[in-house]
Amino acid sequence: MSHDHPEFKKWQEDELARSLARFPERREKFTRHGGAEVPGLALPGEIDDAYVENLGFPGRFPYTRGVQPTMYRGRLWTMRQYAGFSTAAESNKRFRYLLDQGQTGLSVAFDLPTQIGYDSDDPMSLGEVGKVGVAIDTLADMEILFDRIPLDAISTSMTINSPAMILLAMYIVVAEKQGVGPDRLRGTIQNDILKEYVARGTYIFPPRPSLRLITDIFRWCAKNAPKFNTISISGYHIREAGSTATQEVAFTLANGITYVETALAAGLELEVFARRLAFFFNASSNLLEEVAKFRAARRLWARIMKNRFQAQNPASMMMRFHTQTGGSTLTAQQVDNNIVRVTIQALAAVLGGTQSLHTNSRDEALGLPTEESVRTALRTQQVIAHESGVADTVDPLAGSYYIEQLTDEIEADALELINRIDEAGGVVACIENGFIQAQIENSAYEYQQAIERGEQIIVGVNEFQVEEEGPIPLLRVDPSVEEEQVRRLAEVRAGRNAQAAEEALARLEQAARTDADLMEPVLAAVRGYCSLGEICSVLRKVFGEYR
Repeated sequence: MSHDHPEFKKWQEDELARSLARFPERREKFTRHGGAEVPGLALPGEIDDAYVENLGFPGRFPYTRGVQPTMYRGRLWTMRQYAGFSTAAESNKRFRYLLDQGQTGLSVAFDLPTQIGYDSDDPMSLGEVGKVGVAIDTLADMEILFDRIPLDAISTSMTINSPAMILLAMYIVVAEKQGVGPDRLRGTIQNDILKEYVARGTYIFPPRPSLRLITDIFRWCAKNAPKFNTISISGYHIREAGSTATQEVAFTLANGITYVETALAAGLELEVFARRLAFFFNASSNLLEEVAKFRAARRLWARIMKNRFQAQNPASMMMRFHTQTGGSTLTAQQVDNNIVRVTIQALAAVLGGTQSLHTNSRDEALGLPTEESVRTALRTQQVIAHESGVADTVDPLAGSYYIEQLTDEIEADALELINRIDEAGGVVACIENGFIQAQIENSAYEYQQAIERGEQIIVGVNEFQVEEEGPIPLLRVDPSVEEEQVRRLAEVRAGRNAQAAEEALARLEQAARTDADLMEPVLAAVRGYCSLGEICSVLRKVFGEYR
């Protein structure tokens, strides 16, 4: 297809208009050259059909070059720093600090007891309350967490999986109390249980009832909260567990296929729920491989949705994703080197076309990030956005021979792995027989062996070591947080309508024993200030636990 093709000419004209509108200083340059130059756009001499099919235009199938025609020239990615620790009140302070510093979206980290469905006063929670995230026991905690944060004006991501329905219900009710209906809420719940079984471990129920909960969320949100992303299919933790870039793509998309198949089997309409599927990827330090990984994942998902599931709506084929820089790449040695690592990783995410981004803090290999290190992490994104120039053009690396070759290789190898999973009976079967876990473990072992042999250099760890000057300031969670949280939970239980709470839990149990949708019974329990642990105990009783 030559430059004379009508579709290409229209795209070229649109890009020119947007560029000149955003950068008025370029208009003089454009006029001086007699209109012969399109700023920020490198044109090949000829574009053949194969080029269009594999690379195409930004915002058009197969979305190799991004899901929006103008990408960051039209709107920057959401800067969404992951935060949460101690009590809801302390986390609320951190949220409001980050928003004051220019963050454009919230991302909630929950503590371990919350992630696996235990209240703060449960013996299983001893010593873990508020340590790696915020402790949320009841609606009262969620009300404090979002105090003075308008939920109709901010989007919120919640990294929660097995009890995702319960935390989403709490968020919805808090919004109701602010006068914000669910149809106005924007955000994402991770809600990706399959990767928990192979990479992360914060599961509660067996796979099949867990998939039921996910499907019920899809159904309820499609009707009531159409702007909310109902799942963030996560490759991040797969990569953190030791997978390669190709395995991250393959296993993430295989999980996505399973969620789509499960929803279709439950009678949901593809074009209704598919547009609210989101993804979550890791950004590691191999800059060009990571850029190619994002492009390959986006293109492969578009083709899967179109060819495997016959999606017709372009929104159903788009892979929109959040990225977090690689936590496992951070080192306790020479922690300032982590700022450099995070910068490279963040740049890879931006060059790869991410929709939102979290940048890790320099001190996270040692403990929770301090306010100062969190600010530096956010400033890293802001410098990339406003000073580096990479947001001035739609797709800076398009046409790079190396990038396109890597993209093709990752896509082909990932598709081969997905086909192997299909042939073995699908993701659930491959979790049960350990195939996926073994693939990740082998890759992690090989990488560690390369480090120990000196073939893979980690600066400051196995090369270029220095004598450390002394400890750096760290954020420590006060041990009294657990006592305070337990006391607050007791107060909530004492102040609620006990009979109404018991009846709500009984109705939830009755619904769980049938094939009824569970979102409404969970919402009722949350409104009655039933605790997270109480609701999960009911579901444990019906569904059992995965071990």
